[in-house]
Amino acid sequence: MKLSWKKAIPAIGLITAAGLALSGCAGSGSNSGSTEGGKTLVVDASFDLKTADPNRQYETTGQIVAKALYQTLLTFEGDDVTQPIDGLASYEMNEDNTVMTLTMKEGSVFSDGSPVTVDDAVFSLERLQGVKGNPSFLLDGVTVAKVDDSTLTLTSETPKPELPFILPNGALAVVNQEVVEANGGTTDESDGAEAFLNGESAGSGPYVLESFDAAKQVVFAANPEYTGDKPAYDRVVLRNVEGPTQKLNVEKGESQIALDLNPDQVAELAGADVNIISSASQYMIFLLLNQNAEVNAFTSNPDFLNAVKLGIDYDKIVDLAGDGAVRPGGPIPSIFVGALDAADGNQRDVKAAEAALKASGYNGEEITLNFPNDITVQGLSFSSIAESVQAQLKEIGINVTLAPAPVATELDAYRNGTETIGLWYWGPDFPHPSNYLVFAPGELVGLRAGWAAGADPASTDLAAAAQAATDEGRAAAFEAWQKQQNATGPFIPVLQPAQNVVTAKSISSVSTNPVWTVDLALIK
Repeated sequence: MKLSWKKAIPAIGLITAAGLALSGCAGSGSNSGSTEGGKTLVVDASFDLKTADPNRQYETTGQIVAKALYQTLLTFEGDDVTQPIDGLASYEMNEDNTVMTLTMKEGSVFSDGSPVTVDDAVFSLERLQGVKGNPSFLLDGVTVAKVDDSTLTLTSETPKPELPFILPNGALAVVNQEVVEANGGTTDESDGAEAFLNGESAGSGPYVLESFDAAKQVVFAANPEYTGDKPAYDRVVLRNVEGPTQKLNVEKGESQIALDLNPDQVAELAGADVNIISSASQYMIFLLLNQNAEVNAFTSNPDFLNAVKLGIDYDKIVDLAGDGAVRPGGPIPSIFVGALDAADGNQRDVKAAEAALKASGYNGEEITLNFPNDITVQGLSFSSIAESVQAQLKEIGINVTLAPAPVATELDAYRNGTETIGLWYWGPDFPHPSNYLVFAPGELVGLRAGWAAGADPASTDLAAAAQAATDEGRAAAFEAWQKQQNATGPFIPVLQPAQNVVTAKSISSVSTNPVWTVDLALIK
């Protein structure tokens, strides 16, 4: 999972939305095929994993594990995160988006054969809230209540239109209340069931837990009680492997899937006997120009800000990231509701940039570009982006000095709003455009750019309208807000880096998703 500078917890690490359908015969790799436990699949990943307890996990690999072992009340179909669909329940929202009514579906059972009930669902959501783990904030301000033997409600004092998009998260998985309580489970901080859930699963998902080692590997066995479509593989081994070794393993057929190869490693596989799937991730890399005149008189100047927006060569930056990378048209990534096309974003115009720069009164002063130099996003270094920006702005007459620093150091400057120009990225807590309203004036990221409340009333009003929008008007409302952000805001979205998945030729189908990365049960 990515480092979090939003909260004291990580954001959804949820890697790319992508779908794959390829020709081939499943199960021909050296670790696939018939064994005593049936057909086995080997998946290599770089682990970000702490626990197999679904209501406590909030890491990238933890989401993969939770998706395999448990089910949620709502889910998404394949890679489409623009519309939640029924999971263990169907749902309705009231007109002002303050009450969600969930109706449980009949027929779902846990791995011990017992039925999934409303009581299990209420217990699981209250447990998520009560244990005060990393994902507990997802239901902040929400009251969970049983209505009858088939219905529960989630109620918020303020409109929460994103709630249907939160429920598919694996942290909101439904656990077997009787089993969890028998092993120390509660709905408060006295809960002691995590150790049990690290050894045995208590869910209704397509797999059950065979073994769990957060540092090495997780092994899954098919759940014979699963009421959905039977997975193609009877056993899955999810291994913690560094990128270079992942590349070698999938080349040699020692694994069937590699989830965490960087663009250079993927490029080295060109021509190899593998499938390469590259698609835009949900991460958005952006520049911020500080609007606090005490930090810098030029970055806070509207003409200078406009010059930078017009001076960036957006296509060149996307090219740095390789196949699958795209340019977002605004703060919201292309795979979410309300995203703008790249054509609706700011465009490079050197002559207009030079004119704006002249109007700003800038006369060659050094401008600092701050960025962390010891992290990557989807394997992409910030240094290469920063160097490209420096060269592009030099072409229009802006002298940029690069100021790389370790993320532990640079985070303080970013959070405290003291960077001149900053280069960062944002990943959503859930796949809903409301995640990005933190870029409005006076909000969390807005303040990090010195953009105080009241600095842009039009942006503030459009942000409020977007938050309150119903399903029918949501996309248009968020599009309108982003167009205002592009015109006047201090943020410049430049890139959605690619998510790369490499598979053996034996794999014919992979379903990936920005919430749970990959659905192991749908791999064929």
